[in-house]
Parts: sequence; C-alpha cells; structure tokens
Amino acid sequence: MTSIVPTEPAKVAGPKVRTSAVRTTGRPVRTAPADLAPRARLLPSLAAVYRAQLSRARVARIPLLFVATFQSVGIMVLMRGVVDGGAEARAVVAGSAVLVVAFVALNLLAQYFGQLRAGGGLDHYATLPVPPAAVVLGAAGAYASFTVPGTIVTAVAGSALFGLPMTHLWVLVAVIPLSGAALSGLGAALGLLAPRQEVATLLGQLGMSAALLLGVLPAERLPGPVGWARDLLPSTYGVEALARSFDAHPDWAVVALDLAVCAAVGVLSLAVATWAYRRAAVR
Repeated sequence: MTSIVPTEPAKVAGPKVRTSAVRTTGRPVRTAPADLAPRARLLPSLAAVYRAQLSRARVARIPLLFVATFQSVGIMVLMRGVVDGGAEARAVVAGSAVLVVAFVALNLLAQYFGQLRAGGGLDHYATLPVPPAAVVLGAAGAYASFTVPGTIVTAVAGSALFGLPMTHLWVLVAVIPLSGAALSGLGAALGLLAPRQEVATLLGQLGMSAALLLGVLPAERLPGPVGWARDLLPSTYGVEALARSFDAHPDWAVVALDLAVCAAVGVLSLAVATWAYRRAAVR
C-alpha cells in the first residue's frame, strides 16, 4: 500500500512557493507553475539593449563612418563648383551634415529591422521581458550614435570649404540626436512594416535618396510640389536649424522652433516604430 507523506510549505522571502505531497514511490505530484519574473522597467531595458546593439555594430563602425562621411564630403565638393556662398552654401553644408545621420539612422536601420524580421530575430526579442519601446529605442540610439563623428567632420569640412563661420556649430549637440530620433523612427518603421527584406532595403535607400535631394539642394531651387514634400521629411527641420546657425546673428527663436518640430516628429516616428514592432512581433 502506497502512503503519502505531506510536506509543509517552504517559508522563504519573495514570492510564495507552493510545495505538494511526494509519493514514496518516487513519483512527484504535479505542482502549480512558478510565477514569472516581473517585467523589466523601460530605462534599464533601454540601457541594456543599447549596450548590446552598440557592441554588435562596433565591428562595422569604421567602414560605416567612412562611407557616410566620404559620401557627404564628396557631395559638398561637387556642389562647390555650383554654389559660391550665401544661403545656398549654408543649405548645402547643413544638408550634407544631416545626410550622415540619414545614411545610418534611416537607410541602415531599415535594412537591420527588415533583416531581423525576415530571419526570425524578432522572436528572440519577443521572449525577453523587455518593453517593445526599449528594443526600438535601444537599436535606434545605437545606430544614431555612430553618426556623431561623421556629422561633426562633415560640418567642419563644409564650413571650411564654403567659408562659413563655425562659431555656432554647438547647435549640432541638439541637431544630431533630434534628427537621429526622427530618422531612426522612420527607418525602423519602414523595416518592420515592409513585407519582405528586399522591400525594406529598397525603402531605406529611397528614404536616404529623398534626404539627399530634398535636404542638400537649396529650398529656393526646388519646384513647389517638391518643396511641399521637403516639408514632410523629418530631417528638414534639423537641416533648417543648422543652416540658420551659420548666420552672423542667428534668429534663435526660429532655430528653437525648428528643433521643437524635429523633436515632435521624432517622438511621433518612434511611437509608430514601436507600434510596428508590436505588430511584427505577434505575427
């Protein structure tokens, strides 16, 4: 005859652990599943994802910075034969500097999330107890961080090439993160919403081409409908803020307004990217 020996519940700190009877035959009785760990908070999760993405992309940092910076400096050299100075020169330098951000935050991030979705990488992130916003913001912040040296080099080289003052280049402290947030959110959304990886790559390259044509070319030389499209591009307001800082006496109220619009667009685009991540992760 089989006997059952009851055991007392273990008294430990933390969540209550239920123990049950154990048969003398060695067959344990089924117990209730253990409670899951609490979901991680946003800021610690964001820092962890950011560090992981930063170390992952560090291998490609030098080629990435070289390509993005060389492309923007080359565009300014070409435009130097067409533009002499004035407002057009300021637009060329500002647009070329922000183009470094667009190359990484828009183009490469769209490719990354498209590849992540196609390869099943989203399933890995979906199993982690981290908020979706932490995954999107962490990846976007890591990719945008690589644009800082190239953007500064491009702005300094363009200022020297066109004879623009460098007194107010400290505006890059605000332009880089705000433009990076707006373009990173857009790039992540394109990569997550694209039905295939090839489409995500195509959309990222088209977005970077739009940032090139609409950001580098002076607004006065663009036709009316194209000018309206320029106003819809997230990086436009970062370009405008940087271009105004090259004036001898910048209108800081207008610069602040451009940066505020850029920040609002960044919050909106990152929110859309977070929604796109949730949508892609549950499929």
